Amino acid sequence: MDKLFTVNEANTLLPVLESLLKQAMEGKGTMETIDKELEVLKHKIFLSGGMRVDIIGVSRRKDEREKAIQRIKDAVAEIHSTGVQVKDLDLGLLDFPHMVDGETVLLCWKLGEELRVQHWHGLEEGFAGRKPISSLVKKRDKTENPEKPN
Repeated sequence: MDKLFTVNEANTLLPVLESLLKQAMEGKGTMETIDKELEVLKHKIFLSGGMRVDIIGVSRRKDEREKAIQRIKDAVAEIHSTGVQVKDLDLGLLDFPHMVDGETVLLCWKLGEELRVQHWHGLEEGFAGRKPISSLVKKRDKTENPEKPN
């Protein structure tokens, strides 16, 4: 993790990242649809002991699958090149490394949420350990302005 983000930097990147993430997710959906089609075809061929197959049509679908895979790779690579981590293409999860109190945490955003980071979690906690961004600010305030005992 070389790049660290402020909350403002993450928020500024979100519109572009959202578009790239949608491209990757659409590509994944296309790939999965074609995989299911080919699996159904294989099963039909197996059950019938052989059959005539539209080789040109199957070849076209395989080409479409390869193009979808390339779209996924390109979109994910572009996201990664910014320093942002793609955590889950099914859910549309992105993590932005962020430093607080000398500790690296991850600012977390999920497709469909408002276009601003609202959650964070520790490196080992993952999506299930998401906390509101306001608790990160409180954590920072406690270390920057520790309460003095009377």
